[in-house]
Amino acid sequence: MTLDSNQLRELQLAIGDCIYIQVASWNLYLGDAGLAEQLAIECNANLQQGASVAARKALEAVQVPIAGGATRLPLSRLIPSGQIFDLEEILDPYCR
Repeated sequence: MTLDSNQLRELQLAIGDCIYIQVASWNLYLGDAGLAEQLAIECNANLQQGASVAARKALEAVQVPIAGGATRLPLSRLIPSGQIFDLEEILDPYCR
């Protein structure tokens, strides 16, 4: 299953508004960080495998540049574990 451009945009907005990176006590939402589109595209590529697999694969695939790009970390290392469940809930309707 592949999302059309409108569905992909809806997914990007949902991700951008709900999923965040947590650094110390700061929460930076992916929409503000400029990472929502990339995560939505990666999730879309794996939707046929179900919400859980799509979420986990996408979070590993999105590499976040840190310190001006000197280091890159998978997005999965920067979000709280509860956010993975939230991402799965966002993806679930798109997997049906």
